[in-house]
Amino acid sequence: MARSDPPSRIHPEPPQTLEIDHFDHLPDSILLLVFNKISDVKSLGRCCVVSRRFHSLVPQVENVLIRVDCVISDDDNSSLSSIKSRSAASGPFSSIFRLVVGGIVKPLQALGQFLGAKRSCGSSSSSSSSSLSINGDEVGEIEQGGVTHHSPTQVLKNFEEIRYLRIELPSGELGIDDGVLLKWRAEFGSTLDHCLILGASSVIQSSQTRVSQAIDTTTVESPDDTGSIPESFYTNGGLKLRVVWTISSLIAASARHYLLQPIIAEHKTLRSLVLSDSDGQGVLCMNRDQLEELRVKPLSASSASKRTLVPALNMRLWYAPTLELPDGTVLKGATLVAIRPSESKKEVSDVSWVSSAAFEEPYEAAVKMLVKRKTYCLEMNSF
Repeated sequence: MARSDPPSRIHPEPPQTLEIDHFDHLPDSILLLVFNKISDVKSLGRCCVVSRRFHSLVPQVENVLIRVDCVISDDDNSSLSSIKSRSAASGPFSSIFRLVVGGIVKPLQALGQFLGAKRSCGSSSSSSSSSLSINGDEVGEIEQGGVTHHSPTQVLKNFEEIRYLRIELPSGELGIDDGVLLKWRAEFGSTLDHCLILGASSVIQSSQTRVSQAIDTTTVESPDDTGSIPESFYTNGGLKLRVVWTISSLIAASARHYLLQPIIAEHKTLRSLVLSDSDGQGVLCMNRDQLEELRVKPLSASSASKRTLVPALNMRLWYAPTLELPDGTVLKGATLVAIRPSESKKEVSDVSWVSSAAFEEPYEAAVKMLVKRKTYCLEMNSF
């Protein structure tokens, strides 16, 4: 008599499979390496909601990048339309930051508003920029058109061990005409350590240069190759324009420095801080020693506005009416200004730091070419 197979053999039960989370096998140190590579504060905020483990690890990240979406105007009673109407005004002091919607906001106070305490913005906006918040904390939030904006100061309170901080503003502060080149890079401790400014009245890209040379067979060269500044530079407003560029850049740099105080004071672990903008116009840098200097020695604030007082300065200026760079780019009215405080212990004549202060190519090549030309010395009082 045939024996029937037991039901368990005919219909075997499926083997029990356990869901494996491979991240559970990674040590915290590896996950922190990944998070430090991500660095962007919004992406880290999204990582926080993945799991409790991620939520506990993200505050330990050492490398943080904050990309600022917009800066809210300090004028609560003004509408965006009125801000837009003012944006037509140009000039280095007419504006300092642009809203995402395209308006021009007040100089200096706008950045203070963004890095400062909670304010309510009375204007409406269709901006869809996302929050900079990692958690749901409401302190330091700004409501604009139903979108909550958080200040970098508030966002960074979620991080415990920041060592390398980068903040990128939505645009440069200085309203310059199209085609004009103006870049600056400054380092601060409790006051200005040094600043380098590169400017040109116009930039002709290499492709445009080839076209112009094809039409006009003359080679693009400097009409005065001795390095001397032509007389027309003084009479046609060229020198005055460079002075405006210099003062504007120093004001922008000192305003950024002043408004970083609360971040620097709160995060004792900081070793490097860089505040730049998406236009590549200006960069403020502070290394470990400079950060510590600011904590020990309070800065001197300007009585006129919310910015660090600029000390009396010694300046070195180099000028070329026309400067052709190795990649074919041509700078018209190329100007380089190297600035140090008059009371600096470093030798005024030592400009070795200028070539290494670094702008991105092709402008780093422009710096190296300009410093080989004749040097002009200037002084500026504190302001």
